[in-house]
Amino acid sequence: MGNDRRWSWIVLWLLPLLGVGGLLVSLTLGRPLLQYVGILGPGEPPYPWSERIVGVEFDWETHQEMAEGSDNWAVTWYRDDIQFTTWGDGGGFGGTNTAGRVSLGVARLEGEWPTFRARNVWGGYEAEHPAQFGGKSYGILAIGETLYMWVSPGSDAENYREARLARSMDGGATWERAPWAFTQEEGLILPTFAQFGPGYADAYDGYVYIYAARLQDGRELKVQKPGYIDLVRVPREELWDRSAYEFFAGLDGAGKPRWTGALADREPVFQNAAGVGWTVSVTYNRGLGRFLLATEHTASFRGNLGLYEAPTPWGPWRTVGYYANWGRYGSTFFWNFSNRWTSEDGRRFVLIFTGTGRNDSWNALQGVFQVAPR
Repeated sequence: MGNDRRWSWIVLWLLPLLGVGGLLVSLTLGRPLLQYVGILGPGEPPYPWSERIVGVEFDWETHQEMAEGSDNWAVTWYRDDIQFTTWGDGGGFGGTNTAGRVSLGVARLEGEWPTFRARNVWGGYEAEHPAQFGGKSYGILAIGETLYMWVSPGSDAENYREARLARSMDGGATWERAPWAFTQEEGLILPTFAQFGPGYADAYDGYVYIYAARLQDGRELKVQKPGYIDLVRVPREELWDRSAYEFFAGLDGAGKPRWTGALADREPVFQNAAGVGWTVSVTYNRGLGRFLLATEHTASFRGNLGLYEAPTPWGPWRTVGYYANWGRYGSTFFWNFSNRWTSEDGRRFVLIFTGTGRNDSWNALQGVFQVAPR
């Protein structure tokens, strides 16, 4: 999927000459191309096409499905070859939709892709420790030996009621919840952390960056329209202190970010008139020097993946992929990259994703970014 649409139109003009065979080729090998020109995709992306990452290949031969009935699967790199991940409404690894079922669980991943070992640490089937509370999480972060996660209280629209920080200082065995939360009235829903290296190594600066969709319609889990994503920062040593949080308030005349302690003065860091998903993920790809943001657009639970890149946490954003019905079963709604399983040059990646129906499970596959020469 390139940046020059002339080739797209040339191929479209040739397809009738190729007959049925040409149509089959276009629907298999050329699906991203057709999405790009709007035949399969719902409209134009909100940002120009990336001139750095000019294509993406997903290798479905590597697709891995585990933990049937458990969804979400936000991931963070803890240390060495250890990662932690969260899930909801299932038994986690080794469990099913009923066996070991918890509302919220935490698991530890050890080793290389795809032969890693997965173990339920907090909640779930044969877990090392019982879960202390329920909820849902789409954001977990390791800072040194401390784990943090954002927890919302339940399923469906209950997820919008609040977003409360929790932390673990014993490798996920026990969790403490903060005495404060972002509330539904404040409009920050289901926050996520920007991911960096192990224990937050190689971070952009001394801050933790947090992204959250802005609530527009709280009646059900759905794409929020118009779509706004807000950016929050806090010094990494002060995550537990609500008064230390600052909100992105746009760019100044020199193109530098402005920050405010007043939530009412925030400005979105990302916008899409076609909407953004109620879940978001952001990962810093060190090899490519780019932040990768993934969220839905247009409608939820349809595999409408929007993938974007930027050189800084606040942009400027460029489109890497804008898909409709992405994936084998088309019901995906949350995607995030594993930095532990990304190559040094940033080109080869493992994408972890989840959805409804057949995709209500741990899903992961390898892929490759096509990168323009510098």
